[in-house]
Amino acid sequence: MRVLIADDHAAFRRGIAEVIDEQPDMQVIAEAGDGEEALAKVRSLGPEALDLVLMDIDMPGMSGIRATELFGREFPGLPVVMLTVSTLESDLFDAIRAGAVGYLTKSLSPEAMVRSLRSFRENDALPINRMMATKVLTYFREAGQPVRQPAPTVETSLTEREREVLELIAEGKRDREIADLLVVSESTVKKHVQNVLRKLHARNRTEAAGALRWAG
Repeated sequence: MRVLIADDHAAFRRGIAEVIDEQPDMQVIAEAGDGEEALAKVRSLGPEALDLVLMDIDMPGMSGIRATELFGREFPGLPVVMLTVSTLESDLFDAIRAGAVGYLTKSLSPEAMVRSLRSFRENDALPINRMMATKVLTYFREAGQPVRQPAPTVETSLTEREREVLELIAEGKRDREIADLLVVSESTVKKHVQNVLRKLHARNRTEAAGALRWAG
């Protein structure tokens, strides 16, 4: 998992980077002090160079919420996870509306944070700690709404190759496995995945797979 960390506190950012870099299957590729710098770093590196962005909410200049909205428009296949001190419900739901796929508080232990990120990569489990997940469930229960993700509509504009990639995603295959099965490079698969997410208006692989099942 190749990660970009965006946080205006350099010491905290460095500490998280050290924890991630200690993992044999994770690496911090870039760091940024605000949302604008994070966008610039991804534009420079290319979204295919990253697997995840860890984004603080409250930063000077461009906030994490605004940056997440722009990431969703410009890099729809690149997931953003909020990593913040805030436990306010308003911040949580603003982050979700902006397109964040997860919300982790900085009070988490390094081990718990790493477990959550690894589970997201391996199982598409949403990175959200228990307290914030409880807030989400409470909100839906009080609103009288079912706790489920909306199923995007499958568009007929998917190419044959993109459809193949989507079917393999639905089978739980990761990018490396898909590349081996289709005899293409992993970077090519990542581009196909980004196109599929964009065309299906899906925020992550789980939603895209759900769209395929919905279409029958």
